[in-house]
Amino acid sequence: MSIRFLTAQLAQQIDEELMNAVGAFSLDQLMELAGLACAQTLATVYSKEKYSKVLVCCGPGNQGGDGLVAARHLGMFGYAPTIYMPKPGSKEIYQRLQTQCINMDIPIISPSASAEELPRVLQSSNVILDAIFGFSFKPPVRAPFDDALKLISASGLPIVSVDIPSGWDVERGNAEGVGLNPDVLISLTAPKVGAKYFTGRHFLGGRFVPKAMQEKFQLNLPEYPGFDQIVELPRNHKM
Repeated sequence: MSIRFLTAQLAQQIDEELMNAVGAFSLDQLMELAGLACAQTLATVYSKEKYSKVLVCCGPGNQGGDGLVAARHLGMFGYAPTIYMPKPGSKEIYQRLQTQCINMDIPIISPSASAEELPRVLQSSNVILDAIFGFSFKPPVRAPFDDALKLISASGLPIVSVDIPSGWDVERGNAEGVGLNPDVLISLTAPKVGAKYFTGRHFLGGRFVPKAMQEKFQLNLPEYPGFDQIVELPRNHKM
């Protein structure tokens, strides 16, 4: 049976069950595993010898938290990440993840200086990790993210998007035409319906879904190889 693609509603339900009394995961645990999968995906496709300078773009929600975790792991892997947050998250977990990156001397672009700094940092970067919007995003793209997406798209740099490319509707894809067009996508838990419109290299991460939950939701997830946190999925043909 083929892997199941999730609607926004079903993805939300699975997240909630993972963190309720039955699933028993904490948000910290899921973010750590998701961020590690994101970092491993980027490192699998883009070697640190050629793509050492990574611009990690983080939104204010859980997606951005995954990006902050990924930035820390990329630093541990020997990459030189820089973090860009158009609008930093306010939750306590986000603040802690940000502090962990500061403790590793990972540069963070100040939101107040981002309009001037982002073009400069893009020029000196080799690859982008897009962790701005998650599966709960609905168009249109509002400030300050609209200008950021335009600059990122115009940079011509390779992009690795987390879960769903920023600016895409989770079920209709880049229907508005304002989203990023990444080269690589790392879906988390299970791919979302909008990922059917993605034709680049596609990985699955989040090696934490219990067998009982996989069966309950009929996810039909592939086997992960060895001890990897990610598995590559077949490419989609253009729709």
